[in-house]
Amino acid sequence: MGKVEGGMKCVKYILFVFNFLFWLMGSFVLAVGLWLRFDPETVSLLNADKAPDTFFLGVYILIGAGSLIMLVGFFGCCGAVRESQCLLGSFFACLLIIFGSEVAAGVFAFLNKDKIIENVQKFYTEAYNENNNGTLIITYQKVLKCCGTKASPCPISEFENKDCESGIEDFFNNKLYIIGYVGICVAGVMIIGMIFSMVLCCAIRNSREVI
Repeated sequence: MGKVEGGMKCVKYILFVFNFLFWLMGSFVLAVGLWLRFDPETVSLLNADKAPDTFFLGVYILIGAGSLIMLVGFFGCCGAVRESQCLLGSFFACLLIIFGSEVAAGVFAFLNKDKIIENVQKFYTEAYNENNNGTLIITYQKVLKCCGTKASPCPISEFENKDCESGIEDFFNNKLYIIGYVGICVAGVMIIGMIFSMVLCCAIRNSREVI
């Protein structure tokens, strides 16, 4: 069996280190996704009946991609050490899938940001008009530190008369930017991984042809 030598051996070890870091990044992406999904504040706002679940779609993409990144990083390490074209080819294919998922999560977060915020604001306003002292309304006011709506502001509020529609916008803007930036940054790193894996795979094939 042919082994890569010279500069390609350096590429092999770089790819191994990259895949280990890739595995760590997968752990980070998974942790961020789980935090966004089970964050007590977010859950308290979106866990009620008929609450819009659009926000969680982007979160589920992150969780799935993070889990797959960890698995792919492990196989990538094995492929680099064993110089296996099969493992490296599978690694490259999986990177393409994850790349698409991460870009989808980032694009989804940015393109649907206004829609998600509008849906949550509408949900809150309807609940407020039905019963402005209900448990759901109290939860929103405590979590977002707000009171009332733009159309029906609270006359006296400890939150500097901040209406909850503005509070919802501020809250989800921060959360959605996290999804978008994490997705886009990981996608950028994966492009580097695909380049290294393709170069090493070609080098392994050429070395075996020489043998």
